[in-house]
Amino acid sequence: SENVLGYFVNVERIPNNCSHPPNHISLKDRKILVNLSMAYYRLNISAYNEAGESPRAIYIVPEFSATDLPGQIHVKSQGTNAVVTWTPEYNPKCFVVDWGTGKEDMHMKIITTTTGNFTLGNFQPYKLYKIMVHASDVCQCESFVRHEKTFGVTHFYSVEGVPRTGPANVTVLNITKHSALVMWTEIAAEDRLGFLQGYRISYTDSSMKKSPAVTLNSSTTSYHLTGLKEKTTYRVQISGFTNAGEGPLTPSQPFRTPKYGTVEPLYVCITQHEP
Repeated sequence: SENVLGYFVNVERIPNNCSHPPNHISLKDRKILVNLSMAYYRLNISAYNEAGESPRAIYIVPEFSATDLPGQIHVKSQGTNAVVTWTPEYNPKCFVVDWGTGKEDMHMKIITTTTGNFTLGNFQPYKLYKIMVHASDVCQCESFVRHEKTFGVTHFYSVEGVPRTGPANVTVLNITKHSALVMWTEIAAEDRLGFLQGYRISYTDSSMKKSPAVTLNSSTTSYHLTGLKEKTTYRVQISGFTNAGEGPLTPSQPFRTPKYGTVEPLYVCITQHEP
């Protein structure tokens, strides 16, 4: 409004292990350009006038997609610990390592040695961790917001498990006398308990004859069943699998093939003429 004299913006890194307060920026405009690494950030924005400062609006910077990063990170499990290694493209003054299960559970460590490895601890099994390595030529903690650049990002399970559930919303569509389209929703990330490698589709006919299972990659959420018998009831089930093994099957989803195939809609065009 016309009563606003300016704005205060605090750019706070998550996690923030610095003893100093977040970067405090004063500006007149209602926009700001900040160059950030791929770490998590919180922005606190307030307005001020002669009477004082307003309450703060809090904005969490959305996650960036990890594309076109200069380096690769490798992680090796050692019980509840993990050894992180990387090959830097140059030797910055320090590296900053972030790891955790999400922005509400992140840890931060500053590494000033030139060696490209570090041991992280207290990993829990069956949880997906995000590990980020950033490089900075200024090693004062409060300067990372302005100077750090992300070297690489990777994800890691200390121990993988089998999926807790199968995929959701299994449906069968476009049923003909010899085929059917099976569709499903991917297994939720929190239920995978490991890196999802793919899905397996099993189906049986009314005589309980089981067809060979079909194995699909993890990005697939539909499959066209072919070679079915006409006028037959089938039951289809789907499971997901990780490197640790196969998870539970979904509840049986029945469908029946018709005897004469699908019925195409008949379109009739009627033209009216004046007498």
